[in-house]
Amino acid sequence: MCGIVGYIGNGNVYDILINGLKRLEYRGYDSAGIALVSESGDLNVYKTVGKVSNLENFCAGKNTDAKLGIAHTRWATHGEPCDNNAHPHFSEDGNLAIVHNGTIENYQLLKDALSEHGCKFYTETDTEVLVQLIEYIKNENKCELIDAVRSALKQVIGAYAIAVVEKNNPNQIIAARKSSPLVVGIGEDEVFLGSDGTPFVEYTKDVVYVKDEEIVIIRRGEPLKLVDFDNKESKVNVDRLQLSISQLEKGGYPHFMLKEIFEQPITLTDCIRGRVVNAGEHVMLNGVFSNIDKFKEVNRIIIVACGTSWHASLLGKSLIQDMCQIAVEVEYASEFRYSNPVITDKDIVIAVSQSGETADTLAAIQIARQKGAFVYGISNVVGSSIPRETDSGTYIHVGPEIGVASTKAFTGQVMVFTMLALSVAKIKNTLSDETIRTLVNWILKIPSLVTETLNLDDQIKRLSLIYTYARNFMYLGRGYSYPVALEGALKLKEISYIHAEGYPAAEMKHGPIALIDSEMPTVIIAPKDHLYEKIVSNVQQIKSRGGSIIAIVTKGDTVIKELADHVLEVPEVPECLTPIITSIPLQLLSYYIAVNRGKDVDMPRNLAKSVTVE
Repeated sequence: MCGIVGYIGNGNVYDILINGLKRLEYRGYDSAGIALVSESGDLNVYKTVGKVSNLENFCAGKNTDAKLGIAHTRWATHGEPCDNNAHPHFSEDGNLAIVHNGTIENYQLLKDALSEHGCKFYTETDTEVLVQLIEYIKNENKCELIDAVRSALKQVIGAYAIAVVEKNNPNQIIAARKSSPLVVGIGEDEVFLGSDGTPFVEYTKDVVYVKDEEIVIIRRGEPLKLVDFDNKESKVNVDRLQLSISQLEKGGYPHFMLKEIFEQPITLTDCIRGRVVNAGEHVMLNGVFSNIDKFKEVNRIIIVACGTSWHASLLGKSLIQDMCQIAVEVEYASEFRYSNPVITDKDIVIAVSQSGETADTLAAIQIARQKGAFVYGISNVVGSSIPRETDSGTYIHVGPEIGVASTKAFTGQVMVFTMLALSVAKIKNTLSDETIRTLVNWILKIPSLVTETLNLDDQIKRLSLIYTYARNFMYLGRGYSYPVALEGALKLKEISYIHAEGYPAAEMKHGPIALIDSEMPTVIIAPKDHLYEKIVSNVQQIKSRGGSIIAIVTKGDTVIKELADHVLEVPEVPECLTPIITSIPLQLLSYYIAVNRGKDVDMPRNLAKSVTVE
């Protein structure tokens, strides 16, 4: 959510910043802007509502000569999306410019106090309050910018990643973070800033992941410096960025989402790689086996997540309970953090987030740790906040996911939960060696079975034309297929803007069946499992009320094929692995309906890839 780019060096500052903003477009935004400090000390700020291409058009013919700069894509929180509220923001005297991700919770209190001292405000944003506060402290105390930033941040309550530049100083950028990601890239005589590593991946792989309540001092010709709010210097740890340019390109596909759907045979292979041991006898997740005692003695597992990760977590609950006989609860991280949860040191909290930066999930981790729980993270982004804040964990290793609507990260999370359940089952002896061996062998087949499922692409593309202009959808599933129904409905809502709801199929008759008519398509996820006969009954109930049915079934199904209007056949797999297979047709169906409706599939309105604010 939102994106920051910064640069100081000898390259073309404007081009580097604009290119960096384009790389961050996947995060979601509604306006963009840039602040440039020239060699003569001029501070030029250009910003506009809409896409980065709008900003480029706005800057055409303007002075873009610069020695350093900061740039931003904004997703509105305080104040409507408009040119005035877009970042960067000026201080009142025009000497400072700031970009900011996050929210300042006590901005109104600070604003009122500054107003009493004569400060005037020109936007509706919390960010302007922060830059005005920094300016006020700097002028009152006649101090350096770094000291003013440190003092201001001590007064701020909230989440932020910021970068501040100063007129008449083309040789310095001050940045800081708390609960919002910030990465520094170190090149040859140049330094980059980014909300992640994508803006500068082609320039350097040497990165520093800024920690909470660290301030970054970037000065031309000097080594990078990190200090805390008390001016105590921190060690600069340089890591290698695990990212390539090819991963950030569409590779011939019209959209990143379609590319990422079709990448799943590869990404699932990467997810599994190195985790199947002893010639397929079992799986080993290092994060689990290096903490055997914790998993042996666990009383309860609580999984916290948001959005698609929450759906994957519901599947994780079923997998762990079925295989390991451990009580599991799944909580929305946003509710968990305010629910006064009862947690003990015998509990394990599993935090799940694709980006590793989800604000609500990070807050849930902090609460769990304060209460003594062992915290395990499942994330995709190496070096992100959640892996660094948890006691142990597992990366899903599916590569960068650019499309806002998650696809390959969902199947990667489900695969990690499957391997985690098998690992814990091995430790606790809740499954026989033969059962584990059989499931592991099926896991190894999953990438090729996903490839087979993707052959439905042309059939789904044709099918989507029939339902492009439907106004509502219902998705139904039972057991392992219920979270798949939730996820399928979410995908359709996210990118096509069609209202859709997912339900456990048995709950249909407790209210939702009232909606069934000839204009309400129902998607039924009905693989051959132990609840198959039950779902057949649900299909009959819908059909008797004139409902149109799209059914996802196991190859060779004859019963539902006779009842449904459209059938998509998928390969047969063990019941616990069906969600990975059945989710693929739902991803494709959502994609093609959205494309048919002319929607921006990769960047749907109002959504952000990484939700770093409440």
